[in-house]
Formats: sequence, structure tokens, C-alpha cells
Amino acid sequence: MPKVTMTKESYFLLFISIGVFPAALGYGLNPKEFLPVLYGIEVADNNLSNIFRAVMGLYIGCVLLWVSGAFNKSLTIPALWCMFVFMLGIGLGRALSLILDGMPDMIFVFFMIFEFIAAGITFYLLKAKA
Repeated sequence: MPKVTMTKESYFLLFISIGVFPAALGYGLNPKEFLPVLYGIEVADNNLSNIFRAVMGLYIGCVLLWVSGAFNKSLTIPALWCMFVFMLGIGLGRALSLILDGMPDMIFVFFMIFEFIAAGITFYLLKAKA
């Protein structure tokens, strides 16, 4: 088996993956049980469960690409671009919600700040690789 050379990009992709994967499971593994406990969100019907499970699938799909990019050099740049778009998109969505809907619980503000920081670091790593 060939030796895998870990780079700062590889470590960053894994670090973010380790944080996003449990969030994905929290959203979709059992939304009717987990979301009221985690975020105070009541999941009243199957349609909302379906939405949260779809979000879980999207998150896990991205995590799989990020982990693949950490270990496969040919996938590192695509994985970083995926992470940049993911983090910036979610951060901007939260910012829009903050503007249109008002202040959410502080955990979501923390997530938004983290997502913008992660997007910035990812963009820096991409520019350094160019």
C-alpha cells in the first residue's frame, strides 16, 4: 500500500469533516428525537423529517469527498472547492436568516462565524495551491 503524505490541506479537510459528520447525524439520524434536544426544534411531520434527512445526506456526501481529498492528492483541490462552497453557502444562508428573521440562538451565530472562518481558510489554502 502506498504511503499517504499528509499536507496542511489534508489535515484541514479531516478536521472539518470530523466536525460536520456529527452535525449531519444530529440533523438526520432521528430528527424527531434529536432535534428537540439539540436545538429545540419540534419535527411535527414526515415532510420535515424528510428535509432534515436530505440535509444529512448532503452533509455526509460532502464529508465523503473531503475525506477522499485528504487521502487522494488528485481529489484535494475539488474537495477544497466543495468545502469552500459548502461553508460559504451555509454561512451566507445563516446571515440572510439573521437579517430577515432576526437573532437565532447563539449556537447558530457561532456556527455562522465558524463557517465564514472555515470558508476563509479554505479559500486561502486554494489560493496557496494555485
